[in-house]
Amino acid sequence: MLTTILFDLDGTLLPFMQDDFVRCYFKTLVGRLAPMGYDGGKLTDAIWKGTAAMIANDGQSTNRQAFWACFTQEMGIQALALEGIFNDFYAREFNEARQALRHEPDHGPLLRGLRQKGYGLTLATNPIFPLVAVESRLGWVGLRSEDFDFITTYENSRRSKPNPDYYRDILQQIGRDAGECMMIGNNPVDDAAALQIGIPVYLVTDCLENPKGLPIDGYSCGSFQELRKFLEELPPIR
Repeated sequence: MLTTILFDLDGTLLPFMQDDFVRCYFKTLVGRLAPMGYDGGKLTDAIWKGTAAMIANDGQSTNRQAFWACFTQEMGIQALALEGIFNDFYAREFNEARQALRHEPDHGPLLRGLRQKGYGLTLATNPIFPLVAVESRLGWVGLRSEDFDFITTYENSRRSKPNPDYYRDILQQIGRDAGECMMIGNNPVDDAAALQIGIPVYLVTDCLENPKGLPIDGYSCGSFQELRKFLEELPPIR
């Protein structure tokens, strides 16, 4: 029986294409750090390398540790001082990246309705950002961290999508079996990796991320509006 729903964030709850968001994100971040003397190109390259280190993380460290180990290798150990500045950026200027949204839905009533019906909710966003950045993005669509029972962030995660162990770690954290869950995402690689451990997957097609052109007709899929109808019709479980 379905008891728990896992939601991806970017491109799923947040209606934007990843390239549009990344462009806004880096433009705003470089704008914050360039006056401090940081070269935009070098900074961007170091962040991408740090992100790759998190994606490749095998569980030996948190994603936060993996990022900063790689980032400071590229930028120098003194760059550790940037963590507080990054977190302040994510709470403030980062919100300018909401311009990447195609529209600004209010998902609050939908998700709070699911919780009222007894469903557990996990935000299974790729954990390559700190919690403060996730909370800012949730605010763009009428949500807050309290709407979820568990949120994956770079502080509390040791693996990333598309590693199936990322999903195993979630199940361990929330105390659920795969058959009780559903993963809702927009990427047939990152999000559909949940199928490898037995979690059914629904792909939202509004902002589908499928650069490899993989077939998706074997998945449950549809627009967010179709997903909304399905979720609203789920029966209470308590």
